Amino acid sequence: MYRFLLTPRWWGINVFAVLAIPVCIFMGSWQLSRFEDRVDSHRQQEDRSARAKTAAARPLERLLPVDQVTSGRQASARGHYDTGHQLLVPGRTLKDKHGERQGFYVLTLLRTDGGKALPVVRGWLPGDAGTKADTAKVPAPPKGEVTVTGALQASESQGSDGVPGAGGPAPGRLAMISAASLVNIVPYDVYDAWITLTDTQTPLRAVPPAAAEGSGLDLKAFQNLGYTGEWFVFAGFVVFMWFRLFRRESEAARDAALGIGVGVEGERAVGADGDVGPEGSAGADGGVGATGGVGAVSREASGRTESGRDEGSGEGQDEAARAGKA
Repeated sequence: MYRFLLTPRWWGINVFAVLAIPVCIFMGSWQLSRFEDRVDSHRQQEDRSARAKTAAARPLERLLPVDQVTSGRQASARGHYDTGHQLLVPGRTLKDKHGERQGFYVLTLLRTDGGKALPVVRGWLPGDAGTKADTAKVPAPPKGEVTVTGALQASESQGSDGVPGAGGPAPGRLAMISAASLVNIVPYDVYDAWITLTDTQTPLRAVPPAAAEGSGLDLKAFQNLGYTGEWFVFAGFVVFMWFRLFRRESEAARDAALGIGVGVEGERAVGADGDVGPEGSAGADGGVGATGGVGAVSREASGRTESGRDEGSGEGQDEAARAGKA
């Protein structure tokens, strides 16, 4: 009954199932490992951030370039502020006891002793960067040579958290904090990093450091978790379809062995219980046969009817003749 498994068609089905199931399980396990790696990276970043708050500041040059290890570390730099190139970064939110509030960053470039400039976010203010009443609250940066200390951050990109969409900023404003955005604004080289000050001037509020890119539980991490479920569902679907096809083929083979099927002319074939098949054939329980039964009875009844019609027709002719003589 299971000889159909040796047919070329089923060889192809079996080979596909044997190859597809391990592939789906492997891909699902790989996506799950990616999600677990992101969770571990997120925990490590949280631990580093907690240690960085209490660790001593290190010179900026020793922490560059910024990566997942150095992001959030306390960095120090010495120089003087470029008061002629103070910029506002609009569209930034900050959480407080009242919830999330819309505001803007105050960014000033620090000309270091090495010649390059370091973007320094001096703090955050609520309001609109395009309103004079809100921008008038920005305090002037300290004059002379200063030493700044703050959390080191990597340059922002278009997909970074908090960065607005497309659209050029107005003069005196900056859409995202990066060396690529500042290269056309200032006439000197800029570090590919920035810091956010821990101690700020009133009424500015300190901007908390952001997690390093790829280390947080962002949308990509949960996409990995969703892909994990999809691959395991695909593996289960392959097993389900194989079992369904196998069951249908085995039932068809069992019906054929019992003589249950479809006849040539579309009528029901002879079954073991004596059902009527094509051309009036009989089953095992003495049903109607092919040469007798219904066919013979029908021909006999037809003959009787024709004979009766002939007799009736003869009697009618005799009566008509007698009437004509009269």
